[in-house]
Amino acid sequence: MLNSISRFLRDEEGATAVEYGIIAGLIAVAIVTATTGVGTKLTGLFNYIAGKVTAPGTATGA
Repeated sequence: MLNSISRFLRDEEGATAVEYGIIAGLIAVAIVTATTGVGTKLTGLFNYIAGKVTAPGTATGA
């Protein structure tokens, strides 16, 4: 019985799967963070452009 427990504690076969899971989770967090930042900046850019564009027939000057 003690031998079985010690073999179980030394077994490292599942460690690789856990490591890959942690790496995949970190990559997912990085992607979400990056796309959120880019989305916010794009929203600001589009709002800026929309403020500069006027509807046809409403332009002043000329």
